[in-house]
Amino acid sequence: MIEEILPPGVRSAEAFDDLAPAPLFPEEAALMAGRRQRRRAQFATARACARRSLAELGLPPAPLLPGAGGAPQWPDGVVGSITHCDGYRAAVTARATEVAALGIDAEPAGPLPRGVLGLISSATERASLERLGAEKPGVCWDRLLFSAKESVYKAWFPATGRWLGFTDAEVRLAPAGTFTASLRPATAPPGTASRFEGRWLSRQDLVLTSVVAVRGAPSGGGP
Repeated sequence: MIEEILPPGVRSAEAFDDLAPAPLFPEEAALMAGRRQRRRAQFATARACARRSLAELGLPPAPLLPGAGGAPQWPDGVVGSITHCDGYRAAVTARATEVAALGIDAEPAGPLPRGVLGLISSATERASLERLGAEKPGVCWDRLLFSAKESVYKAWFPATGRWLGFTDAEVRLAPAGTFTASLRPATAPPGTASRFEGRWLSRQDLVLTSVVAVRGAPSGGGP
């Protein structure tokens, strides 16, 4: 499913449960020591997805340990992203020579908890969500906005090492399955992307989003 919102050159793998065997490397298992079984299973399945995705790039299995900010430390020359939520786990990878930044997110297709939307969005974004809800009902637009901002952060942080708050990116969702994110002028250091393009999908009680900054594409690139 995730491959539908990714460009050529980005490899992906996904799972909808934790039933398939997903062994961990000792270093990874140590990270999960003492965690609840459900959390360990999600972690293991997501890592298995990541290794399947890396295998499509011709790379051997290896531990994928979290680095700064919790993002996975990918092999040299690779960019990637992992996501998991109830009923879904996925990982995507690409060659860093082809893709500069990559972020994905999956969320359950239900409304955000009460009070959350006001914390993660601007007045302009909330007005846009009202218009989108009238134009295309049946999509959880508030949850989709949250997911899009998560994907932007996952693409942004590994490339810059800088924190990005929810209100630092202004996201414009389009009914056709795309979105753009513009960062506040003070947020992006000189020489870094200040605008991202992404795609979204709503299906099977899930919302999925992706941000892919392709090398050589203008304005931060996009799928």
